[in-house]
Amino acid sequence: MSHEHHKDITVRAAVITVSTSRTEKTDLSGKILREAFEAAGMPVVYQTLVADVEEDIRAAANAAAEQADCVVLTGGTGLTRDDCTIEAVTPLFRKTIDGFGELFRQMSLAQVGTAVLLSRATAGLIGDAAVFCIPGSPKAASLAAGDIIIPEIKHIITHCRQ
Repeated sequence: MSHEHHKDITVRAAVITVSTSRTEKTDLSGKILREAFEAAGMPVVYQTLVADVEEDIRAAANAAAEQADCVVLTGGTGLTRDDCTIEAVTPLFRKTIDGFGELFRQMSLAQVGTAVLLSRATAGLIGDAAVFCIPGSPKAASLAAGDIIIPEIKHIITHCRQ
């Protein structure tokens, strides 16, 4: 890629934890994401915890996308009856980032083996914000933020703004 695709831009982040069982005190994945963004010099301008309710998830994703350039939703991406993050968020995407889910599952294989089949991690654009939906485990949060999102987010956002 040519250098004009790698601009040194400011990225504002948002973290949304989707869970009916976690609290702000027990939300380790949300904490991992926040710390990863802040360590990378990307302020977290929006953070919330919402229940596995499509309308609540959708409202939080829209609110976050209005304030942040990069939004990560952690949790609610599995196959249980309660898991509805994907159903709530994907209709909001104006474009999808298919490679994120593919890469996340490929990289997760070493950690979770064939259980990676249960992951519905995905990403797309809501307005000009890049939105990533990841599993709720701390390992998933660390892998997604540290190995995929943070290394590429400035590149992604540069393209979103063109």
